[in-house]
Amino acid sequence: MSRISRRRALHLAATGYLFTGSALSVRRAYGANEKIRVAGIGVGGKGSSDIEQAAKFMDVVALCDIDEGRLSGRAKTWPTAKTFTDYRELFDKMAKDFDAATISTADHSHAPAAVMAMKAGKHVYVQKPLTHTVFEARLMREVAAKQKVCTQMGNQGSALSGLRRAVELVRGGALGNVREAHVWTNRPAHYWKQSPDITARPKEAPIPKGVHWEEFIGPAPMRPYAVAFAPRPAYHPHDWRGYWDFGTGALGDMACHTANMAFRALQLGAPTAVSATAGEINPETFPAWAHIQYTFAARGDMPACTLHWYEGAKDGKKVLPPAELLAKLLKPGEKLADSGSILVGDKGVLFSPNDYGAQFRLTPDDSFKGVQTTKPEKGPEGVAGNQDEYMKKEWADAIRGNKPELASSAFDYAGQLTETMLMGNIAVRFAGTKLEWDAAKMVFPNSAAATKLVSKEYRKGWDWLLKG
Repeated sequence: MSRISRRRALHLAATGYLFTGSALSVRRAYGANEKIRVAGIGVGGKGSSDIEQAAKFMDVVALCDIDEGRLSGRAKTWPTAKTFTDYRELFDKMAKDFDAATISTADHSHAPAAVMAMKAGKHVYVQKPLTHTVFEARLMREVAAKQKVCTQMGNQGSALSGLRRAVELVRGGALGNVREAHVWTNRPAHYWKQSPDITARPKEAPIPKGVHWEEFIGPAPMRPYAVAFAPRPAYHPHDWRGYWDFGTGALGDMACHTANMAFRALQLGAPTAVSATAGEINPETFPAWAHIQYTFAARGDMPACTLHWYEGAKDGKKVLPPAELLAKLLKPGEKLADSGSILVGDKGVLFSPNDYGAQFRLTPDDSFKGVQTTKPEKGPEGVAGNQDEYMKKEWADAIRGNKPELASSAFDYAGQLTETMLMGNIAVRFAGTKLEWDAAKMVFPNSAAATKLVSKEYRKGWDWLLKG
């Protein structure tokens, strides 16, 4: 049997198991001293720390990565764990031998791996952003609810006590009515290559030994392995995030972190419209800069609100919130942090020079004397540090107690956050147009072309994801 045929056979075998019968029959209860069995899918880079942290609360029984070098490195830590280079083969051979999975692949493979896992009754921890497309984010939320599995997205700021206090204060009315929020990041500069450095297909190069290219490509359109600036690889292991086919750009990288506090505090949910101005768009990579505006209707007692997202640099200058707003918030001699958020209310302003919104100050000073900003006073406290590990503990506690709600970034929340944020990547491709959003139907009523980008075409053999 050829390699491709064998992979196809494995895929059919896996989906045959996964989509028949009840997933609930696969799950089990845990004794007081019995550990949850976990598999790591994508164990290089961020995936390396994800599986290592999960191992503090679970037994690592399997490891999977398309790069044999990275895989063998992690296997030294858990020599009894079975190893795989294709997660479909992992499910085919070990579906009954593990309970949960960490998924830390490139963005375009998050949903296929996670949906496959959840439909097999597995609990999943998936790195941010949860998915590659808006459609996948909605699907992940729905599948998690239907399968009643315990889930968590890796936007670790959710675990921090400071973020939880910020949410508590805003929801409690400390700022009054908030009608605008501003969130910015310094990325993509210095983190990966995309426009304007790369605007055309990089140069093809031989696939390095031990890299399973077919498995890396997964549901994306097939393309050859390549180098961008020799010997820098174009896609794997790092720069994939800057390419439309594999990643979600600066927005996908950072919005689930930096917009998380504002999104929670203001209970934003689905927007009614999204628009953008952006740098030049090319078929390969995300733009060099963007300013995205999300419009939200009134929510209960909260008024209509606009969230602004700023990324990258235009003409050598960072794209940032309005200078007049920053001038009111920055202290003499203070420089603006590389990323942060601002919530503007009619009673005060919350200013956070922090990726997670976990450190912040409230202005005007006289109005907030004596207000503590480090930990919540009503809800679960969270932690001041080691947030990555705490997110794994929350997830493990949810699994052991069969209480999905114990995970602070479970997919009922994380799916909505990701779905909303990723709309911005559609808006930048229609810069200058206000795209109206019908959340129930998942369409942009005023743009059939934009609606087509809510989902995507999947490579042959991967379109099962569209069929539910």
